[in-house]
Amino acid sequence: MTDTGTDELLAEAKDGVLILTINRPEAKNAMTKACSEAIAAQLDRLDEDDDLRVGILTGAGGTFCSGMDLKGFLRGESPSVPGRGFGGLTEQKPVKPLIAAVEGYALAGGLELMIACDLVVASSGAKFGIPEAKRGLAAAAGGLMVLPDLIPHKVAMELALTGDFIDAGRAYDLGMINRVTDGSALDGALELAKAITANGPIAVRVSKQIMDESRGWPLDKRYEEQAKLLPQVFMSQDAQEGSKAFAEKRAPNWQGK
Repeated sequence: MTDTGTDELLAEAKDGVLILTINRPEAKNAMTKACSEAIAAQLDRLDEDDDLRVGILTGAGGTFCSGMDLKGFLRGESPSVPGRGFGGLTEQKPVKPLIAAVEGYALAGGLELMIACDLVVASSGAKFGIPEAKRGLAAAAGGLMVLPDLIPHKVAMELALTGDFIDAGRAYDLGMINRVTDGSALDGALELAKAITANGPIAVRVSKQIMDESRGWPLDKRYEEQAKLLPQVFMSQDAQEGSKAFAEKRAPNWQGK
């Protein structure tokens, strides 16, 4: 286990999982420029460290993230990183899987951070919304563009125009989140991460890449584009190891090669 990070973002690496905790509970984990930069740096660490397989993003003090720090906004500060987006995440996702573990509120930019993650585990008491319009603002970090890809268009429109919240049960039914837990969302996210780290790292990485990038591929070119990425999976040592382990009825010993 290794612990790093800054005052505003705690980082803990354990069993191949990098846990990032937004640490501004006194401000409901509202996002600042410093915290955004710290998240971007830690996501680079996630992608560059071969010992790390999955990331988890969560918040301290029972809240995921309440959005942009409005005091910083009034000072002219932007809680974004050029080329990376709000929270260092919304415009550039990591190569490796990232899970959001949501307690309490994921609002405004907090919801946009959440939907930028690949998977979401939320506690049963969590609330979700993009209330920017209530403050004369707009959900510019993906809420207006990404949310309609994840849930029915008219529901996304209602959330954007009313600014109203929905609960975890409704979010699950809409397909916005993967799992709802009565206990700790972080514990649930760690359980999900464990299921991912049990699999071949190259297979996981390339599967995520294809699922993300294929949205922009022309329909008649999808298999052609996919074929460019698949050899690194099927020609890997891990592919051989996975097949041997299955035949020998044992757990595979992944090398990421």
